[in-house]
Amino acid sequence: MGSLRKIKLGSQGLEVSAQGLGCMGMSAFYGPPKPEEEMISLIHHAIDSGITFLDTSDMYGPFTNEILLGKALKGLREKVQLATKFGIVDADGKRELRGDPAYVRGACEASLKRLQVDCIDLYYQHRVDTRVPIEVTIGEMKKLVEEGKIKYIGMSEASASTIRRAHAVHPITAVQLEWSLWTRDVEEDIIPTCRELGIGIVAYSPLGRGFFSSGPNLIDSLSDDDFRKNLPRFQTENLEHNKLIFERVNGIATKKGCTPSQLALAWVHHQGDDVCPIPGTTKIENLNQNIGALSVKLTGEEMAELESLASAGNVKGERYGSMMATWRNSETPDLSSWKS
Repeated sequence: MGSLRKIKLGSQGLEVSAQGLGCMGMSAFYGPPKPEEEMISLIHHAIDSGITFLDTSDMYGPFTNEILLGKALKGLREKVQLATKFGIVDADGKRELRGDPAYVRGACEASLKRLQVDCIDLYYQHRVDTRVPIEVTIGEMKKLVEEGKIKYIGMSEASASTIRRAHAVHPITAVQLEWSLWTRDVEEDIIPTCRELGIGIVAYSPLGRGFFSSGPNLIDSLSDDDFRKNLPRFQTENLEHNKLIFERVNGIATKKGCTPSQLALAWVHHQGDDVCPIPGTTKIENLNQNIGALSVKLTGEEMAELESLASAGNVKGERYGSMMATWRNSETPDLSSWKS
């Protein structure tokens, strides 16, 4: 049994391993679903290695990733902090965001069943429904806390002002956002807001969706149904430019005696003790390598060098296509406009 250092997320008492495991790619978006037995072994290996924080969502699959975790956690429930999310619905091939109270409650009940648990440790609003005042959505989540169905409330891809409004209704324990060497726009407004309010930060895609593990050749190894093939940063004209960032990260990593992915992950770990990255993987050797990033120590000079080569202007391409909901378009109407 391994053990990893623990960190506190938020101010309400949630404690997790300093690195978590993002489970999405086991079931969805990154090519075909991986064999169930192998993924269960991987999850068990992660827990044996000291990872206690597992991240999923009802829309991964949809639903199949939660079912997988439910099976994997039989007899191990007390060893982990389980995070899942609600709010993204695929209706007739169209994606819709929902944060209305009836939906929030129904989604939670369904996730509890699929995960085969009595209580979800951290329940996130996956994306903000801009038709529903955030106070209404969080108000319903607050009831779920009072009923013991969830322990802590999280938000994902919410703007600073939306986070403030939510936190005024019920303390927000964690905000999940994309943060890595090549996605740093959150540093300006959202990270400082979380720190001011005592909210933990969960960094998804800390390896740039695999870019810092495999470099520019990643795109050649992806299956046709891997959604990364459509992301702007992986298009040829942008990749040619972004390749230079990888080469320089790789150069620094070689000098330090670690892999480029460990270096990129160590950079996230060095952002502070209120930050938990959740790199996803479907391979045990990658999981072991990611855990190794926790022992990579960076000096102030190395941090500055990494930041200078991956500053905002140096990365070509948006992180998502134009239609995706992110914190940039997450404002909700004010409460006075709501007719329940």
